[in-house]
Amino acid sequence: MIEKGTLHTKKTSNLLLAGVGISTLGDFIYLVAINILVLRLTGSPAAVAGLWIMSPLAGILTKFWSGSFIDRMNKRSLMIVTDLIRAAIIIFLPFISSLWLLYMCLFFLSIAKSFFEPTSMTYITSVIPKEHRKQFNSFRSIFTSGAFLIGPAIAGVLIITTSIEIAIWLNALSFMISAVVLLFLPNIDKEAHSRKNITIKDLFNDWGYVIQFSRQHTYVIFVYFLAQFFMLVTLGMDAQEVVFTQKVLGLSETQFGLLISITGVGSILGAFAVSILAKRMSIQLLISSGFLLVALGYVIYALSFSFLSVAFGFIILGFFNAFSNTGFTTFYQNNVPVEMMGRISSVYGVIVSVFQIIFILLIGFTGELIPLRYSIIISSILVLSSGLLLAYIVHLPSRKQFFSEESVPVQG
Repeated sequence: MIEKGTLHTKKTSNLLLAGVGISTLGDFIYLVAINILVLRLTGSPAAVAGLWIMSPLAGILTKFWSGSFIDRMNKRSLMIVTDLIRAAIIIFLPFISSLWLLYMCLFFLSIAKSFFEPTSMTYITSVIPKEHRKQFNSFRSIFTSGAFLIGPAIAGVLIITTSIEIAIWLNALSFMISAVVLLFLPNIDKEAHSRKNITIKDLFNDWGYVIQFSRQHTYVIFVYFLAQFFMLVTLGMDAQEVVFTQKVLGLSETQFGLLISITGVGSILGAFAVSILAKRMSIQLLISSGFLLVALGYVIYALSFSFLSVAFGFIILGFFNAFSNTGFTTFYQNNVPVEMMGRISSVYGVIVSVFQIIFILLIGFTGELIPLRYSIIISSILVLSSGLLLAYIVHLPSRKQFFSEESVPVQG
């Protein structure tokens, strides 16, 4: 029986990884293509920057209620539907000539994504046993890192040899393939949790459950938001990456493209390393080493004055990003009840989306008031400080039970 269950888990894991890998590759192809499409349509860098705001804005408007639906609906069906919706929207993007209509489509695309991501997190946590989650997350990092490196390269080749439209439609195809793959995964919600319409009272009750969980599990919440703060500051820094490397460091567009490729290579190598070392490294060590060394990479980047020093920083942060993602994702999956994961992920996602917009605008705004170099250095110090604090709190002996990898529910 154990052997059969193990084979079943392996087959499920492989299908999940295939679906995630295909759609993620399409995402990175689309990311390059949509930026070029908007720039060609408007000729405005500000219009391109507006793309960064669509996702968190959609998150703010939908995530405060979407979790209530996610936890009550069939997870596999919801993922398939959102994949198909995203495919349908993307197919029509190349035919749009109005910037505002394009933004509207991208907004609805982000809404579908805000449903898909917490649903997929809940589904993965349900079908992958606790003792296998760390290894699964490490393999997922390989697919994500590979897509990060290969996706933009494929987009570039397609745009040069064919057209932007082909690159965008390839992303739509990836979502269709992902939906087909999902059909072969186990249906964990054969009986829907609730078929009744969600009322305002249900939403308030669900928020109450999330608040109650947060009060009872303050340590889990503190680790979660500290990690999110870390990632939000780095996102704000990433939004100024092109400006910093070209205007402050004086690097060319070719050198910037090479830096992105170098980061991608570092990410793939890191993902392979963590997939090999995952069984030997504790969740605490993955989190502390990952976040600390990613922070170090950003500090090197902020203090750089040459291409080589920036490249060195990018290699470090790319390599250890897989460690931090694997450790943190596994911690979250192991400490949040799966029956409430949709609501908790979505409610917390609203807060994260608000701060995401704030940090993107704040770092860009401070770059107008003070030299961008100082803005990036201050941000890197914040990243390093939060990484040090995170490394300290995950290694507290009194909190060891939160990092157990055995299939026993953690209490408290």
